[in-house]
Amino acid sequence: MSILSENIRFLRDNMKASQQKVADEISITRGRYSTYEEGRSEPPIELLIKISKYFKVNIDLLITVDLKKYSVEDLVSLPNNRTLLPMKVDQTGENKIEIVPQKASMGYLNGYSDPDFVDSLQHLSLPFLRNGKFRAFPADGDSMPPYNDGTFIVGKYVEDRKDLKKGKTYIFITKDGIVYKRYSHQNDSGSFVSSDNTFYEPYEIKWHEVYEIWEFACSINTQELRIENLEYKEIRSMFEELRSEIRTSKKTT
Repeated sequence: MSILSENIRFLRDNMKASQQKVADEISITRGRYSTYEEGRSEPPIELLIKISKYFKVNIDLLITVDLKKYSVEDLVSLPNNRTLLPMKVDQTGENKIEIVPQKASMGYLNGYSDPDFVDSLQHLSLPFLRNGKFRAFPADGDSMPPYNDGTFIVGKYVEDRKDLKKGKTYIFITKDGIVYKRYSHQNDSGSFVSSDNTFYEPYEIKWHEVYEIWEFACSINTQELRIENLEYKEIRSMFEELRSEIRTSKKTT
């Protein structure tokens, strides 16, 4: 049986409705409806829309997610029905924060829309992070000091790009990877971001490349911060500022 057939049977049983009642509501015969529950045939799109409206569950959920395992209440729909985020809590009621390890960071780009993949990730709970969906991502490189390899940035899911705040830092999940940057401004085509390490130039992330956005909530370091690394970054930053001043001086002479 398909996910769809399993789901509509499950939803109907939860509603304590008969096959005849559902069939009457969507204007088909009971025999035809039973073929959909038994997986012997698939409904055409116009009928699938009616089924979706009757059960008050969007089509994306009906055909992709096992609703016996993930209830509708535990899922958050993203814009354009592109993906779903399972909302889980532990036995004490604390929000579960999934941890995306470095080795799984590229797999996340393929599995972020798969609740089973997300459910397979390790998780933790932080009692001071409430009222939202949080997820931990690995920091990579030296563009956002003092965060580097061994640091996890915990982000709060951003539902609308209009909620981005100038000067705040965000994790952008894009088709090319996971990036942690400071937000500057946006337009219809994309978001303009920069690194705290001024060695790296600001750039634009195109909206059509963005899957998810997470606002910085806290960080978790798994390694000691090395002072010499910070000093090295500061020295490089000083040279970058000096280079900028030289360019400005040349323009005015």
